[in-house]
Amino acid sequence: MDLNKKSNIREIKNKHDFRFTKSLGQNFLADRNVTEMIIGESDIGEKDLVIEIGPGMGTLTAMAAERARKVVAIEIDSELIPVLADTLREYENVGIINNDVLKTDLKQLIAEEKKTDPEIEDVRILGNLPYYITTPIIMKILREDVPAASITIMMQKEVADRIRSGPGSKTYGALSATVQYYCEVEKVCDASAECFIPRPKVDSEVLKLTIRPEKAVSVIDEDLFFACIRAGFSQRRKTLGNCMKQVIGPDRQKVNNLLEEAGIDPARRAETLSLDEFARIADCVRESI
Repeated sequence: MDLNKKSNIREIKNKHDFRFTKSLGQNFLADRNVTEMIIGESDIGEKDLVIEIGPGMGTLTAMAAERARKVVAIEIDSELIPVLADTLREYENVGIINNDVLKTDLKQLIAEEKKTDPEIEDVRILGNLPYYITTPIIMKILREDVPAASITIMMQKEVADRIRSGPGSKTYGALSATVQYYCEVEKVCDASAECFIPRPKVDSEVLKLTIRPEKAVSVIDEDLFFACIRAGFSQRRKTLGNCMKQVIGPDRQKVNNLLEEAGIDPARRAETLSLDEFARIADCVRESI
């Protein structure tokens, strides 16, 4: 059955007496062009393990299974497990886990899959993420150093725009800087609200995040680096001289001196800083401790 057709999704929904759960952000992709773009740009190979977050009724899962060595789909909604068992019954290389991805040890999951099947090489992560937990999921994958080659995910267009933004943009912020520290960011395609069932209130966008073999910049203390980023963007209208008090301390002169030592004008605002400049600030602060 073609899961890219809304009529077929409705048929499956009725067959299993399934009801969409708004609180879980369930908007299932039903557009073949978008599905093919996601799978095509994911670079899934025959020796790859695919981890899919939120498979819904299995639209992406089925197409990924045709290319990958193994697909493991993590679905939080227990009501969807029998649906997926039905829609994916012909794929022997698909495993379904009924769990919350935020509570799933992805590193352990990947290690176990590779131990079971030594032929697995790279790991690709896919997902049509619920809008309300997009950022926590991305941050979990990146901050926990999950050993994946890439993350290709659908998200609310507004969030995607923030992730892609660079210094000087009004939408450039802590999320942009953090993701770009870990990944090369590439837009795959847009997905209008019409591509989903039920129809969401906003449009979506697909991004491919290729995880860098080495971080974008070198820092002495990664936690301090992120603390500087968070502090800088905590009050966007204030200067770095004010914002960095959260990290450096209340002494305004000390703050200004450290910023100037890093080659940064204290009157600048965080939205103008590159990753390299945040790194210089963090390193100067670390060396002053």
